[in-house]
Amino acid sequence: MLPGILGTKIGMTHLFTEEGKMIPVTVIQAGPVYVTQIKTEATDGYSAVQVGFGDAKEKKLTFPKHGHLKKAGLGKNLRTLKEFRVDSTDGVSLGQEFNVSLFEEGEKIAVTGKSKGRGFAGGVKRYHFKGQHMTHGYMTHRRPLSSGATGPQRVFKGVKKPGHLGDAQITQKGLKVVRVDAERNLILVDGSVPGPNGAFVVIKKSSR
Repeated sequence: MLPGILGTKIGMTHLFTEEGKMIPVTVIQAGPVYVTQIKTEATDGYSAVQVGFGDAKEKKLTFPKHGHLKKAGLGKNLRTLKEFRVDSTDGVSLGQEFNVSLFEEGEKIAVTGKSKGRGFAGGVKRYHFKGQHMTHGYMTHRRPLSSGATGPQRVFKGVKKPGHLGDAQITQKGLKVVRVDAERNLILVDGSVPGPNGAFVVIKKSSR
């Protein structure tokens, strides 16, 4: 059994409980995924199951990827490949399909995705610096001032400076599955997940 699945973030909406409480949820198109490779201790040194997700045009596939999928005997052009570490590969076969039925309502999951890219940002936006007063008596308002000690006469690694913000891999843990729609392969998650609408995400069963 797979510990997770691949999907695409659709967007956010809300649901109402029987008590009338509103719950903000993120809708994720989770699966179906297809097994493209099985790795074992004997052949690869560890146990893992590689799965493919999403449709792709044949001309978009590289020759190695095309040959890899052909070897799996799928007859599908899959856009994204990802492997999951497993304790055992028993009961898993090449070409096998997994869908959102892997998850149950109320289950805790972890969602990994790439955050939105914000480009170049200053210290106030990037690290939530307080900033100076906005009055005329201050010559600097949002510009970072001291860069640290003056003795070594250099800036140490890790000093918070303006730079690239976002476009980083983020894992949101402890999210709750609110609803599972097996017919349409949709999973509704309590709260927000990283990335813009249409972004690729990895959903795993939470180990905690």
